[in-house]
Amino acid sequence: MGPRLLYVLIMGTVIAAALALRVWDPSPVATLRSLVFDAYQRVSPRKFDPALPVRIIDIDEDSLKAIGQWPWPRTVLAELVDKLAANGAAAIGFDIVFPEPDRMSPANALHFWPKSDALASLREEVEKLPSNDQVFAEAIGKAPVVLGFISTPQGNSIPETKAGFSFGGDDPNLFAPYYPGAAASLKELQDKAAGAGSLNWIPEHDQIIRRMPMVVRVGDTLYPSLAADMLRLAQGATSYFVKSSGASGEKAFGEKTGIVDLKVGDYEVPTEANGQMWIRFTPASKERYLSASKVLDGEIGKDEIEGRILIIGTSAAGLLDLRATPLEASVPGVELHAQAIEQILQGSFLQRPDFATPAELLYILVLGLLIAVLIYRTGALGSAVLGGAAIAAVVLISWYAFDAFGWLVDPIYPAIALTAIYLAGTLFVFLRTERERNRVRHAFSHYMAPALVERLADDPSRLKLGGETRDMTLLFSDVRGFTTISEGLDAEELTRFLNSLFTPLSNIILDEQGTIDKFMGDAVMAFWNAPLDDSNHPSHACSAALRMMGEMAGLNERWRREAEAKGRPFKPVQLGIGLNTGVCCVGNLGSETRFDYSVIGDNVNIASRLEGQSKTYDVGTVVGETTTARAPEFAFIELDLLKVKGKTEATRIFALLGDNALKQSQDFINLTARHGEFLARFRAKDWDAAEALSRECEALNSSRLDRLYALYRERIAFFRTNPPPPQWDGTAEALSK
Repeated sequence: MGPRLLYVLIMGTVIAAALALRVWDPSPVATLRSLVFDAYQRVSPRKFDPALPVRIIDIDEDSLKAIGQWPWPRTVLAELVDKLAANGAAAIGFDIVFPEPDRMSPANALHFWPKSDALASLREEVEKLPSNDQVFAEAIGKAPVVLGFISTPQGNSIPETKAGFSFGGDDPNLFAPYYPGAAASLKELQDKAAGAGSLNWIPEHDQIIRRMPMVVRVGDTLYPSLAADMLRLAQGATSYFVKSSGASGEKAFGEKTGIVDLKVGDYEVPTEANGQMWIRFTPASKERYLSASKVLDGEIGKDEIEGRILIIGTSAAGLLDLRATPLEASVPGVELHAQAIEQILQGSFLQRPDFATPAELLYILVLGLLIAVLIYRTGALGSAVLGGAAIAAVVLISWYAFDAFGWLVDPIYPAIALTAIYLAGTLFVFLRTERERNRVRHAFSHYMAPALVERLADDPSRLKLGGETRDMTLLFSDVRGFTTISEGLDAEELTRFLNSLFTPLSNIILDEQGTIDKFMGDAVMAFWNAPLDDSNHPSHACSAALRMMGEMAGLNERWRREAEAKGRPFKPVQLGIGLNTGVCCVGNLGSETRFDYSVIGDNVNIASRLEGQSKTYDVGTVVGETTTARAPEFAFIELDLLKVKGKTEATRIFALLGDNALKQSQDFINLTARHGEFLARFRAKDWDAAEALSRECEALNSSRLDRLYALYRERIAFFRTNPPPPQWDGTAEALSK
């Protein structure tokens, strides 16, 4: 085994291990990430705004001294609710559960009285009195009250539902934290309450609370959190809307990735996949608390209560409702609900974006490869500069994302991974001689097309910097939804998948006299008419594209059988291809010390843009006008008059549907005739005729162009209310690459 191959294996293993460890995300890795996010909160916490209408009615030490030890008679709580409601509270929530009858009710107290004839008449009068729970229930029924409940694995009661749920996309019951039952308040209290909310939080590895579930599933029913239901009640809303993967505007590529956000009245709350919301904490503030005893005494009145969302809970240390947060080692649990409502009202959210983990993995991969290459080519010093810059950059990017957008992007693991990659590469280079490094560094033959290698063997002087202008046909091919596919595979499975994909596709390109320029992740770039002459290169490229599409059907069938054998779900892999013909510069391009045989030019960029449009029009292969004119034996149909991204002039683009047999078929002849009339009417702004013709074409269509005609009907609907300018010729402009 040569030193270069050994180096590739070692560095590839280190990089793959770094990526796999991040995908696995064991507890130490998650802990480091959480500690960084905690540090960010400590440096830049959310600022407490006293103008926010959220307060805690605190059963504090002073209240316990004034009224007595906990639990208080529920007549006291009824009085507290009455006073809050009378002073105009918008919503009242209890961070307390009342699962059992009040032992201090009058009838219950009789069990402790001596049995004597002297007390008999008094017993009869006492038995007529309402229970404390009845008094409390009546107070709850006259006020906007949300009762809390605790979801538990062994819960023996189910809370009353007070609000409905609707959802877009996948059923949120699939993702919300699940509990078989709950510890809820007495039914007579629940019946009177206007809301019911979960008090749960999901413990993390270090017992620090960073997130809070906005929804939970108890049994088969979805419930909001206490914070969410109080916010709903304060707005007078009656239901929630949960957006999950698969909803309109959410790209999940067929995967059930989880909950996206929860809409509560006028507020939209972004969540994690399991419905948890990250809490951006503020430092502790006494202004957030109102003493319960002062409310009962009337010292706190309407000016501090009216229109506010009030949570009844305790800060008394003896009642043991204390929790740890990133900012504080110990805060009252009731404050978590208050802070959650505050940040929803402020819109000051923390989010771990969907792209964060893929971006971190891509950063490690790209920078790791760059560091590995630099170590091998320039030694440890150059790569150390790059590595240091990369680590500094990821820290700065992470902090900026947090400070500016509330995004949680991990800087620590990428920094550790890049350091490990640098150390592994430096150690290898240190152990190898300069001669071995230089010999491997100049082994170009492994990277060049076989035809070019043969020509270089005949004439070594061609191995120099320079190029020539040639008429060529370019092909770009890309796998759609590759990110989703790759997320479901480990490094070894992904390598096997790409090998099984690229091997037959590459063979087809070479068989059709093409040259493979490069592989770019899940993409292939190839060209025709270089380095060897090919006078029929447009036709060969079209034939290759059709064969590649045909090959995908066989590959999908094979992958489907393999997935079924392993009990895995399977989604067919789709290919998008772009073809364009024109003049390009081809040759040994690069620098005096490093170059590759490749092609550049405007027509190369257009081919790449055409491949990107295969998604827009939902066709397999999009072809430029020059290619169609020079490959007349194939079946093409015009898609659009399009300005591709980065171009000022429009070009006609076509879909490659089949070979000459399809072109000669009567069905295709009928379709192309009606399709031509349709385009003419559309470009003449005859919207009614164009729409009718689009439906005729759709009925004639046997080549799956439904998306194309639907796209045109969307444009027609838009132009009916927003007419194009008089000089408009039907040109559309690509909004993406």
